[in-house]
Amino acid sequence: MHRSAIQVGPAAGKRVAWLLALLLAATFGAFAVQVPASAAYTTTVTNFNTAGQQVIRFDTGGNAVDAHDGEIAVFNGVYYLYGTSYDCGFRWQGPGAAFCGFKSYSSPDLVHWTDEGPLFDAVTPTWQTRCNGATYGCYRPHVVRNASTGLYVLWVNTYDNSNGFHVFTGTAPTGPFTEAAVPTLAVNNAAPVGGVNNGDHDVFVDDDGTAYLVYTDWRTGGDLVIERLNAAYLSGTGSYTRLNQGSTEAPAMFRRDGSYYVLFSDPNCGYCTTGTSYRRASSPLGTWSAKTLLTPNSCGGQPAFVTAMPVTGGTSYLYGSDLWNNAAPNEALANFYWGPLTFAGDGSINPIACQNSFPLALVSGSAGSDRDPADLDRTGGAADFRSYCDIGGSVQRAQTFTASRTGTLSSVSFTSFQAGTPTAGLTLDVYQADASSRPTGAVLASTTVAAGSVGWSPRNVTARTSVAVTQGSRYAIVVRSATTGGCYGLAYNDSAPYPGGGGAYSSNGGATFSAEANRTLKFQTTIGTTNLAPGSAVSASSSFEGCCGWGLAKLTDGQNTSTPTSAGWSSTNSTGANHTESVQLDLGSSKVVSRVTLHPRSDAGNVGEGFPADFRIEVSANGSTWTAVAVRTAYPKPVSGTAQAFDFGAQTARYVRILGTSLRNTNPNDPLYRMQFAELAIS
Repeated sequence: MHRSAIQVGPAAGKRVAWLLALLLAATFGAFAVQVPASAAYTTTVTNFNTAGQQVIRFDTGGNAVDAHDGEIAVFNGVYYLYGTSYDCGFRWQGPGAAFCGFKSYSSPDLVHWTDEGPLFDAVTPTWQTRCNGATYGCYRPHVVRNASTGLYVLWVNTYDNSNGFHVFTGTAPTGPFTEAAVPTLAVNNAAPVGGVNNGDHDVFVDDDGTAYLVYTDWRTGGDLVIERLNAAYLSGTGSYTRLNQGSTEAPAMFRRDGSYYVLFSDPNCGYCTTGTSYRRASSPLGTWSAKTLLTPNSCGGQPAFVTAMPVTGGTSYLYGSDLWNNAAPNEALANFYWGPLTFAGDGSINPIACQNSFPLALVSGSAGSDRDPADLDRTGGAADFRSYCDIGGSVQRAQTFTASRTGTLSSVSFTSFQAGTPTAGLTLDVYQADASSRPTGAVLASTTVAAGSVGWSPRNVTARTSVAVTQGSRYAIVVRSATTGGCYGLAYNDSAPYPGGGGAYSSNGGATFSAEANRTLKFQTTIGTTNLAPGSAVSASSSFEGCCGWGLAKLTDGQNTSTPTSAGWSSTNSTGANHTESVQLDLGSSKVVSRVTLHPRSDAGNVGEGFPADFRIEVSANGSTWTAVAVRTAYPKPVSGTAQAFDFGAQTARYVRILGTSLRNTNPNDPLYRMQFAELAIS
């Protein structure tokens, strides 16, 4: 992605505390494992609201999709989105800014996207040196499958070597990918190391299995080169052609009815709104037509990909563009435009008509769903939200809600992000509220999240609370910060998706609030019994702590579903025979307990795996004398992924232990015997 044409403002921000987990498919079952969709399904994809304004795409966990300048690919009936991550605070040409790596998401319907985590470990010094803000950066992950080798091949564009590319292979669409040898290409292969030599690219696999790399040659002013790759798709062959087209980037190549097409940014301008043009040929290395302009603004962005999408009655060619955030050096707030291309009778592409939304009759698909937290009470949903940043100093925001039941408000979540280097953390307060959506009375709970723990893309910021609430009463989440620089953001929808409350605004440090008509700020609340597990000391007979979001600390971190960064707890990964494992919580002092809730693994392809067949729940006052309060034998694997609650008569105990006496090894991704839980709650 060439950026010489951009003028940008001062670099801003700080690195979010983060860790990109390297997924080990061979030992723990990669989160990328998907159950292929098996039936035709008509989906509706939304780009803009009814007013034609960009809206945020959220993943199934309620966080903004953070994968840019990549592509959508289809493997085994499942849809995958690949892209560059910006959430950790990467800034182009921002010294000190970390590289966030490349990510993938999977979806059964092009609407509900599950975060599958990083394609490889980009935290390493090698990749930070290659790609961090002190460099020109790394971009454009493209993944194809080589039918001959059975491997998935990943190409990325970098600026640390001569020809500008690194190549990887993996056994699953989402990795983990392992780097192969640096490829050899016909153009700029001996150019100065670290120069702006070759840029944006696409990888295209023809019907006969031959693969081609189309890439940008910056040393000739942005010409496009198409080069045939070798049989492994890991290097060039030296057979190539030039399009003799200057000032271009972001190519996308596909085949339709015997013709080959290359779309490209016209002109090049990184992080800008540009036109999209195309050229056409009868063979990849043949003679290409003159360019034709398809759209002067790429629907508000810059072209990224074209994906051949199997649909009922044939193939739809899905065009995608990145809706960049005003040439900001950090593009975590960028959105997406996706829409089908249409063709004239002679095979030419019709001008692109940008659509707010469109239906697509997928050959293979199914309705997706969001992963809502346990005990969800109130939410404004995730549809048609936009972003804005002004929280800080004298500006505070509030979202009110009406409790649907009496109980304990166990958490509040507010979707936020950081911009411009905040100097203080983000505080979430809970108040009672009046009928005009204004907080009132004394604060009921308050949590401050450090600035370094708030991402640059819109994500759920969650505060654990223990506030008694009453059905039908109204409460307010007040969001504020003492920062003297930068701001914290919000996601808002002005169509009142949550009628039980609304947004409110204060410009005087919270002294007064004004209700905002029809506005909902993205939020969630949970009401449940008080969970005694968070903050307790956790120990186990063994624990896998190596990667992929596994660890003792993940058992009580409040994340009830398995994610690439919080999978849960697992016993050791090296035992091939059935055996006994245990995990124990020290509550710190004697508590009255009457329920233990075990949340099974919920990651796709591994739902319910690791849940013991025979187990006992035991309690103790002293950690040495134990009383069994629940005993289960031949317990069925919880294939639905729902929480398993075990109630018993109230007991006074300081220690709670789950003792698994017969484990399972039924996971096809990982046939060793383990005990695994995504989360454990005690009440």
